[in-house]
Amino acid sequence: MARELVRGLDKSRANASDVARGTMAGMPNIASLLKTEISRMARKEVRAETASLKKAVGVYRAEIAALKRRTQAMELELRRLSKARANAVPIEAQAPSAQKLRFGAKGLASQRRRLGLSALDIGLLVGASGQSIYNWEEGKARPRAKHLPAIAALRTMGKKEAAERLASLR
Repeated sequence: MARELVRGLDKSRANASDVARGTMAGMPNIASLLKTEISRMARKEVRAETASLKKAVGVYRAEIAALKRRTQAMELELRRLSKARANAVPIEAQAPSAQKLRFGAKGLASQRRRLGLSALDIGLLVGASGQSIYNWEEGKARPRAKHLPAIAALRTMGKKEAAERLASLR
């Protein structure tokens, strides 16, 4: 019996130390329970917060994909239109004209000599600068389409008519 008491006393001492340490076999540790409950609640809160962000990210990705498709379609349309424009007949060729206006650098120089005018005077009649007239005559540049009718009009003009026009322009 004494031995049984000693054994019981040893067990009660062991149980008391287990309780103090929190490792008793039948009872859970409150600190560990509290810790697991806190982490579970934190995960739940984070999941709730990130759910709306996940939805927004999904919507943004769908919008980005739609914009990429739209951009690609517009680039294809632009390429198609630029090819069609390159193949189209220029506007000057479409306009019905009685005669095609041609330009030759030597022809302009000979018209200027025939009329006895300086490059500046021809420039006034045509609507360009004297330097442009020199560049056209030397073949360094070509006149724009708006100048061609005036250059063609020089061919039919005489010295007197050219002098009268220059006087009215000055």
